[in-house]
Amino acid sequence: MQAKKKMSWTALLSILVILALAVTGCGGSGNKNTNTSPSSSSSPSSSPSSSGESSESASETPSSAPAEKVTLEFWANKFEPTTDAWFKKWVGEFNKSQENIEIKLTIVPGDAWDQKMKAAQAAGKAPDIRTLDYGKIANNAKLGAILPLNDLMDPTLFDDLYDNVKDFVTVGDKYYAYPKLVEPSTVLYYRKDLFKEAGLDPEKPPTTWAEVLEYGKKLTKKGVFGFSTAQNAGDLGWSSWGLQYNSAGHLPVTDDWSKADVMNDGYKALLNFYATAYQSGIMPKQQLSGYADATPFGQGKVAMIVSGSWAMGLFRNDFKDKLANIGVAPMATIDGDQTKPTATLGGWTLAIDGKSKHAQQAADFISYLLAGDPKIMIDFFKTSGFSKFSPRKSVDEAMKADPDASKDAFRNMVAEKIIPYSKAEPIYPWDISFAFSTAIESAMKGTSVDKALAKAEKDINDFITKSNLAGTNPK
Repeated sequence: MQAKKKMSWTALLSILVILALAVTGCGGSGNKNTNTSPSSSSSPSSSPSSSGESSESASETPSSAPAEKVTLEFWANKFEPTTDAWFKKWVGEFNKSQENIEIKLTIVPGDAWDQKMKAAQAAGKAPDIRTLDYGKIANNAKLGAILPLNDLMDPTLFDDLYDNVKDFVTVGDKYYAYPKLVEPSTVLYYRKDLFKEAGLDPEKPPTTWAEVLEYGKKLTKKGVFGFSTAQNAGDLGWSSWGLQYNSAGHLPVTDDWSKADVMNDGYKALLNFYATAYQSGIMPKQQLSGYADATPFGQGKVAMIVSGSWAMGLFRNDFKDKLANIGVAPMATIDGDQTKPTATLGGWTLAIDGKSKHAQQAADFISYLLAGDPKIMIDFFKTSGFSKFSPRKSVDEAMKADPDASKDAFRNMVAEKIIPYSKAEPIYPWDISFAFSTAIESAMKGTSVDKALAKAEKDINDFITKSNLAGTNPK
């Protein structure tokens, strides 16, 4: 009887030990860390660890369960087909390169973006990562709609940015997005063959507004307009920012957003330039395409056109047979001084949603795609026909060793003669830009310059008052 009792207690003790070991082996320590970054295991080589935490995976036993896989939603605006393809390619490469994170890419058409984003935010289903242009960063940061990246990314990744571009993504002492590219809003393209036919030197594009008007008259003939730029308030609202700086030295509102600042000789000269160009007949009475679309120039319907740097990508993809006759230059200035601004630097970034549950993983993906191995971004700039430009020093350095990039005359001209003198896009509400651009359009259509500017001044001041805008500049 005693022997049986002893054997029973021994068996029971053995069972308890086995159960305890089983519980321990099943992860009883709670080590399912959903914040594990790619750098802790199976990480992309170009995505350095930036969490600031020591990795526990190195000390785990081979029998430990892998970290739970995290799926992140990434929404990108629909751009050119080459850009869409680039996103798909490198999201795929990232997903293949490690096991802990999967990026689900959705490309959203521009006309559906706002509605789709608002609906997702209202439902608590906003994407973890989104494309965001520079002009929207400060206000989104102020509202808490996007997260600061300082504690999520390696600080040296921001040291790689050019100083003026750092300011584009900074609010206070925090970085709220990582830039992908910069692109000047204003570049002058001209047809060298048509210059020759008109008796103009094809190597000497106009450098003053007066010369633009003079050349435009000589170049205008049946079926060809001498000059084209934005004509409606929507396009003028953003395409004229660089020329506003050029003529007046500032934008049409004070820095503290307290009142309009438009009644000056510089802005009068600007409106007179647009009005004269339109009324002289060197421009079409109806805009042939939106400002961002330079197709009419490629088709030979316009001898000189003002568009963004992205237009070169269009020409290289769709009008290869015309490239030898396409000249490129900085837009002419009010007085011929081409060290003055003629363009603003637009561009796109990636930002993390303010309510993302997986901010660290999202930051690791951004570090990989935009801030990692320069070859990823060089691939992008090549696919865009070098019509867009890098905000990163290391990428530009790497491109000097790339035979295609180093010999590209267009890229070199823009990088040397336009970008260094360009300004950031304004961050005040669009209503101010639209009020001023309405004045430009009104002057083009025959309203006196003084009357058009007076209405812009009133409209801007009324908007400031109604929206309590004064003193709210987040920068």
